[in-house]
Parts: sequence; C-alpha cells; structure tokens
Amino acid sequence: MGGLRNNYISRDQGIMVAVSFLGLMIFCYIAGLPLLIPLLVFFLGVHLFFFKKLNSKIFLPLSLFLVIIISLSYFFKTSLHLSYFYLPIASIPMLAMLLFNDVQVSLMMAFISASMAGLIFGFDLSQMLIFFLGGIAGSYKVRDARTRGVLIEAGIFVSLIQIIGAVMTSPVVNKATLTFIMKTVGLNGLICAFVVIATSKVFETIFREITNFTLLELSDTSQPLLKRMVVEAPGSYHHSLIVSNLSEAAADAIDANSLLVRVGAYYHDIGKMVHPEYFTENQMMIGNKHDELEPSMSRLVIFNHVKEGIELAHKYRLNQRIIDFIPEHHGTSIMHYFYQKALAGQSDGEALDEKDYRYPGPKPQSKETAIVMLADSVEGATRAMDEHTPQRIEDTVRKVINNKFIDGQLDECNLTLREIDLIAATFVRVLSAMYHGRIKYPEKSNANNPKKSSKEDTHPRSTDQ
Repeated sequence: MGGLRNNYISRDQGIMVAVSFLGLMIFCYIAGLPLLIPLLVFFLGVHLFFFKKLNSKIFLPLSLFLVIIISLSYFFKTSLHLSYFYLPIASIPMLAMLLFNDVQVSLMMAFISASMAGLIFGFDLSQMLIFFLGGIAGSYKVRDARTRGVLIEAGIFVSLIQIIGAVMTSPVVNKATLTFIMKTVGLNGLICAFVVIATSKVFETIFREITNFTLLELSDTSQPLLKRMVVEAPGSYHHSLIVSNLSEAAADAIDANSLLVRVGAYYHDIGKMVHPEYFTENQMMIGNKHDELEPSMSRLVIFNHVKEGIELAHKYRLNQRIIDFIPEHHGTSIMHYFYQKALAGQSDGEALDEKDYRYPGPKPQSKETAIVMLADSVEGATRAMDEHTPQRIEDTVRKVINNKFIDGQLDECNLTLREIDLIAATFVRVLSAMYHGRIKYPEKSNANNPKKSSKEDTHPRSTDQ
C-alpha cells in the first residue's frame, strides 16, 4: 500500500540505486543477458520517482521483484530447461497490486516482467503480449481483494485471458494446438495464483507493508490488544468503534483506503489502556481525575497516552501503517481544555507557552490518518452536545473541521478542499442517523389504579424507532 510521500532522494538512497543498477548490469553481462534489461529498469525507476512521485522506499521491493523474475527466467532456461509457459510472470504484478494497491505500478510491473522474460527467453512480441495481458488481468482481479479465494479466481482469470490471447495469435488452431495451449498457458495462471498465495505473507513481512488480508485479521475483535481494550478501557473502545464507523464512511466517500482507516481507528487510542481513568469516556462511576491535578500534570498524562500507545503497538508488533495513526490522529493540535485551565490559573508575570500544550505530532501524512483525526475530534465534540439536532450536528462538525484546517493540521496530507467538504457531509449524515430522535410513547393507563406512578410501570416500551 505504497504512498505518495516525498519527492526527493537522499545521498544514501542515491548510492543504493547506483550500486543496484551497476550490480544488475554486471549480472546481465556475466549471464550473457541483454544489457537492455538494466536500462529498462533504470527508466522505470525514473518514471516512478519523478512522474509518479512514489516514495523512494518502494524501489527496493520493486527491484527485488524484477531480480526474482530475471533470475527465474535465467534458471528456467539454463538449468531446468522448462518452457517459458510455466514461468509465473503474472504473479509479479499481482503481488505489486496486493502490497502497494497502485494500478499504475502494477501495470508497469506487468509490462516490464513480460519484457524481461521475453528478452531472456527470446520469444516474440505476440508471446510477450500474452503474458502482459495476463499480468494486467491478474492485477485488476486482486485489486482490493479481501479473501484469499479471490487469488484463485484471479489465477483462473489469468489462465482464461492467456488462453484467449494464445488462440488469437496462433497461426493454426487445431485440436493438438488447443490441447497444448490448455496444458501450458492455461496452467500458468493457476501456478501464478499459488505463487502469490505462498509468498504474499513473506513479502509483506520483508517489506513491512500491509495487505487487506492482514488488515482483516487485525480488525478481528479476538485480537489481544482489542480484547484488552474492551476490559481495561471500555469507554475508549466504544469511542474507537464510533470513530471507525465515521472514518470508514468518509474514506469511502473520497475513495481512500477504507479498510486501513477502519483498522487504524480501532487502534488509534490503545495508549489509553495504561491509565484509562484519566479519560472522560472511561470515567463512568468515578469523578474527573483531572479536578485533583494541576493543568501541567494533566497535560503530561494526556501526552503520554500517545507515547504509551506507540510502545504497546511495537510490543504487539503492529505494522507501521497502523502505528502511524496513533501520533498522527492528534497531529500538533492544542489541548484547549487544559490550556484554558492553565491560563485561568496563571499568576501575574508567569509565562505560559502555548507549544507546551500541543501534541508532539507529526501532523497527518496521509488521507487516511487525516480522516481519523477529523473523525476523532468530531465524535468527541458531538458527544459533548446537550441537544443532537441535525442542524446543531452539522454546525459542530463544520466548526471542528474548519478549526483543524485553520490550525494547519491538514497541511501535510493530500486532502483537497472538495474532499474535506465530502468528509464533513459524510460525518453529518452518519452522526445524524446515530443520534436520530425517537418517538415518545404515551404512558400506559391503569384502570384499576389511575394514581399509580409511571415509575412503577413494569411494561417495557418499544425502542424500534
């Protein structure tokens, strides 16, 4: 699930790129492979970096994929003496799609994988196009896949497309030719599917990326962290569920990664488990602990839930994409309540720096973490309202989001003004449905005892509206 982050390359990364390019050239020269291969890889990297503006970290896994397909092609040809029809070329773009969820990157990997295999095996343009089309078919089929059964379906789809391509490019189509195509090209798609199933978790771990399959596993309420949160901080857990619902709906509205947003919202406040009694949503039977503390001490307790959340996430080995939600959902926002309380108790001549009451950040770096930030703030603000009418909910949502925008919290993510407006409209719709009014049912009269108090009425009232 690669990202559009920085558009610069450090000195160390430049050296790594140069060494990788030189190593590939040496390998191709020794193996007797065309030197056009490293040149093709080089221009692919240039395009991805300067025109696609991808994070430079994505180059290492993509380079490894290309090295794998080159090595496999060379091994098939020289050692195994197997036909190139058994080479799992389509598995490379399928893995790229699963890991980085980027159509352009996946299509480019389909093209360059088929081209490299063609250069090594020496097959013609029509055969290269067959594998290229198979790679495209596989990558589109696994996009947004949430069950591993989709991978088998993708393999069958790759086989079907490659069979059609082989039949259309074959000069003579008879029973023998069709049988050969079915046994080789048709089997190739299933081989690709099994390669992806067997290696996706391995590459996910190596590259520290996260796929939809892992996200679904993390969303299971039987996960140890979520089970702990239910017991130790039930109010924070319920808050996280509401934030996840808001965030997922908003992510769908702007075509962001809704599954990542939902799971990130589940874990964004796990640090509150360490001292749950200091957070309002968990203060059910006790008073406000902060009434007994100075604002400076309250500030430290609230600050620490971010640090403690990150430590818990590392302890339970959560992926970095999930950990990012913990500090970024606060950004560098100010803790207004404690800052105002500190100002009110400030003595004459005492200096008070606003920065001391701001979270350490960083600000949201992606659309997904920005959505959770807005949902978290909006949920807290609407929960504190006395009256939940649709108009008041909308006014509150717009005010909260506008304040975040003015405060510069959305400066480092790539949300557009149109997307921010869609997010606000989605929040209003979901919260209005959540706090919808209920019909007040009349008290049931009691003919035998008309003076009987309504409190003594043991008949349950309907709550289906």
